[in-house]
Amino acid sequence: MGVVGRRFFGFVIGGSLPAALGANWLASAWDQNAGLFAATPTSATLEEVSLRWLLDVLTLPAGCGGAFVTGATVANFTALAAARHAVLARLGWDVEAQGLFGAPAIQVVVSEEAHPSVIKSLGMLGMGRDRVVRVPVDGQGRTLAGALPELQGPSIVCVQVGNVNTGSFDPVSEICRRAHEAGAWVHVDGAFGLWAAASPRHAHLLEGVAEADSWATDAHKWLNVPYDSGLAFVRDADHLRGAMSLTAAYLPQGGRREPLMYVPELSRRARGVDTWAALKSLGRSGLGELIDRNCRCATRFAEGLSAAGFEILNDVVLNQVLVSFGTPEVTGRVIAGIQEDGTCWCGPTLWQGRAAMRISVSSWATTLTDVDRSLEAMLRVARAVS
Repeated sequence: MGVVGRRFFGFVIGGSLPAALGANWLASAWDQNAGLFAATPTSATLEEVSLRWLLDVLTLPAGCGGAFVTGATVANFTALAAARHAVLARLGWDVEAQGLFGAPAIQVVVSEEAHPSVIKSLGMLGMGRDRVVRVPVDGQGRTLAGALPELQGPSIVCVQVGNVNTGSFDPVSEICRRAHEAGAWVHVDGAFGLWAAASPRHAHLLEGVAEADSWATDAHKWLNVPYDSGLAFVRDADHLRGAMSLTAAYLPQGGRREPLMYVPELSRRARGVDTWAALKSLGRSGLGELIDRNCRCATRFAEGLSAAGFEILNDVVLNQVLVSFGTPEVTGRVIAGIQEDGTCWCGPTLWQGRAAMRISVSSWATTLTDVDRSLEAMLRVARAVS
């Protein structure tokens, strides 16, 4: 499957920027285990530089701790491990040393639209997939802040910026205010939506996000870095180190940032090299232009399909478009026809009980010409099916 192609719209998957791909090849050839500064000073330094640049372009607090991991699932896992560490440490419980046996119960709040990677992470951390409190959402998948439950004891509230179907953003500022008044930790799942901070046109969608306590995102989504390149950030780096630290007498540690102290792995590839190359090649303005162009492409898709008489199910605020071609059966046949045609690739989804085709525009290479060519194919297939 040509997922790095300019007309692949099936999932929120970016392409591979030429500079990032070249850096990925070099890092693989160097074959560095990037866990320890003494063993791999270059890759460790590039992580430090990349972290500073990422916090700057994503407008997150400058002192955050950061982790270069595999993807959003492990990024959520890493950040939520720091959250678990922090909320229990406030009660004098060392969860890394004592485990969860006999520990105070943690109240975890998520939205009805929380991504499955967040739920999986909570399960792996022993906080339970089914013990979460789910908060209702509006018609665009945004958490209803007024429906948050009363927060008591150690609590973690998970919010989302960039709904995987609609692209919508939770009202993070209001949720942070309510959560922090109760002493709760706020975690942001921003697998692709967090990158909107790089766009002056779309940064307003992230109001209040910098007030949270931790964040997770993917560089292999909108930064268009080759797989795998997840990122976790924690406001207080001590909480991240507390959750992820490793001590071994045979591993010499000095005064520099030691990557192994911030991630679940000891052995790991030099992911920071790819991220550094992507940021270096794009610059702030280039990344902003990439985000804006993809969003314009999504709007063009929505306008073209709507003008042809098909129903757009979401407010197109970012790079996601949901379209219904009629009944679930007809929509399914149109999607199958588009996939068979091969001009572009889109996939099915179910949105609040409605069958739809989802269009996700995430590649650095996609242009409006690609959109027009894809639209022609979509409409041709849809008319033939109808």
